[in-house]
Amino acid sequence: MTAFMYILLFLSVVVSGSSVLFINISSKNLKLVLSFSGAYLFAISVLHLIPEIYLSHTPNIGIYILIGFFAQVLLEFFSEGIEHGHIHVHKHDHKHSAFPYAMMVGLSIHSFLEGMPLANQSTNTHSFLLTGIVMHNIPIAIALMTMLLQSHISRPKAIIWLLIFASITPLGTLTSYAIGENMIFNFSTYFDKIMAVVVGIFLHISTTILFESSENHRFNLIKFVVILLGAGFALLSL
Repeated sequence: MTAFMYILLFLSVVVSGSSVLFINISSKNLKLVLSFSGAYLFAISVLHLIPEIYLSHTPNIGIYILIGFFAQVLLEFFSEGIEHGHIHVHKHDHKHSAFPYAMMVGLSIHSFLEGMPLANQSTNTHSFLLTGIVMHNIPIAIALMTMLLQSHISRPKAIIWLLIFASITPLGTLTSYAIGENMIFNFSTYFDKIMAVVVGIFLHISTTILFESSENHRFNLIKFVVILLGAGFALLSL
């Protein structure tokens, strides 16, 4: 299960990001994928992750949810909102690339934190968390590769950065596992707090995606159906 988890986390990013090299994925279709993943993240947070966190009876656990929520607000000053599909092209002119290092750092911290609670495979919500992260990373990988290519980053360099990004979430899981294995006390409390931080991140990302799903506050039937499908997918697990 552990090897499968790491492979799934890595390949889901590589395959989805690389698809941009062969398929023209429109911003409209990307937003539909984002809407589905955002609805699923929100639904599993409400149906599974938050209830399990509070069942742990860790004191003041809600504070860590708030920390995760506002940490994501801060991270987006660096990542420029690529986590929910915002693509900002970085270039000096049509011939020279301008690699967005700050964006990559913010996005990497975000992905690293998301991977940390996956180290605890003993929880009932582990499979939901893993599925949510994979579904969340797919549109991020597409948006990242789209942005890099539009910024006139060469294809080989863009692929290298995609591979680096694909490694970040598994690295977060490995680091968290090492921390947990070397803790003498409060092993479960550590994972409860890390999970709460990630739930806060999920709540920020998912609500931002859902709030942005209706352009100019106009009702969009297709996006609404996609959102319902995302939430319904999470409901199937009840």
